[in-house]
Amino acid sequence: MLAENALSCGVVIVAAGRGERAGSHADGPKQYRRIGGRPVISHTLDLFINWPHARHIVVVIHPDDAALFEAARAAALPAEGRLSVVNGGATRQQSVLAGLEVLAGKDVSHVLIQDAVRPFVEPAILERTLAAFHHGARAVLPAVAVADTLKRADANGNVAETVSRSGLFAAQTPQSFHFATILEAHRRASAAGRSDFTDDASIAEWAGVRVHLVEGSAGNVKLTLQKDITMADQRLSHALPDVRTGNGYDVHQLVDGDGVTLCGLLIAHDQTLSGHSDADVALHALTDALLATCGAGDIGDHFPPSDPQWKGAASHIFLEHAVGIVRAKGGTIMNADVTLIAEAPKIGPHKEEMRRNLSTFLGISIERCSVKATTNEKIGFIGRREGIAAIATATVVYRETDA
Repeated sequence: MLAENALSCGVVIVAAGRGERAGSHADGPKQYRRIGGRPVISHTLDLFINWPHARHIVVVIHPDDAALFEAARAAALPAEGRLSVVNGGATRQQSVLAGLEVLAGKDVSHVLIQDAVRPFVEPAILERTLAAFHHGARAVLPAVAVADTLKRADANGNVAETVSRSGLFAAQTPQSFHFATILEAHRRASAAGRSDFTDDASIAEWAGVRVHLVEGSAGNVKLTLQKDITMADQRLSHALPDVRTGNGYDVHQLVDGDGVTLCGLLIAHDQTLSGHSDADVALHALTDALLATCGAGDIGDHFPPSDPQWKGAASHIFLEHAVGIVRAKGGTIMNADVTLIAEAPKIGPHKEEMRRNLSTFLGISIERCSVKATTNEKIGFIGRREGIAAIATATVVYRETDA
């Protein structure tokens, strides 16, 4: 669940370059070369497809790369209708404008402009960007302070002077903006015949927009040369996958009523589950399982039963909130499994609809969602139809970060 003041963000991924400095390769330009077994751009796509604030993603490609991109898109996470593709221009600046024009028809308030060949953006950079927007920034640039001593050379290749590195920063992407502001700046630059800008922040500066710096990351590297691609491949190939499993358990009392809600589905029954919310034990257990994968506490920490605003609330709100936390921390939900323990009502006739609900709430395919049911053989409080319990397991893969 996103906060009420959550921003509506678009993303432009710039992938129309030829990458001459990386040399020629059978895989094509550098954004399509493989690292960790997949094209570079597939990793970049995953980052933003998995980011809960990305309402729409535009990828700007070279007209000759349509087949390469389709193969790379197939190797990325499903975008669920949020992805558009447009051909770029002769320069990066023209390509970005082409992507922005596509977003002009979408309902977005802000935009992140990302190099396709920066596949290691950390979720923390995105969160710092959002925080800056919420504090009123109209342009946000992730950057790292220059650590090396800088020299200026003369025409003969000799050192002319040492340049102070005080206050100098190396710019990274995504460079992020209030959408209408950067669209107008790009259009003005195009109309003025200006094509010499090296990044989008410099266009914002030219247009008189103050650019706010946020902390970047040393790991957020741009893959420019073949050696960069080789090192990125080694980084991904040698790293153990960060696979985490979380478990959750919940139980609620049955009282007289006319139906129970399980996995977001109301099933007619002569009893109902008692609880502060809709008492959906399945979604409560699954919420705890997801939160466990990133050490984010449990459902009661985020939605205290003492808080009157959650009285009668639909439990998918809690689950979607947990999904947002997991994704903001760089997690990709791989599967979810729920076991319901009840004497009645019968779960079997409703399992497929329950799975479809989980697929919707979690944003994953239905084959990654499992719902099972068993009785307690008429033993104990469940056997006496005094309550229903649920056990849930979630598996999440987290991206490697510098942390």
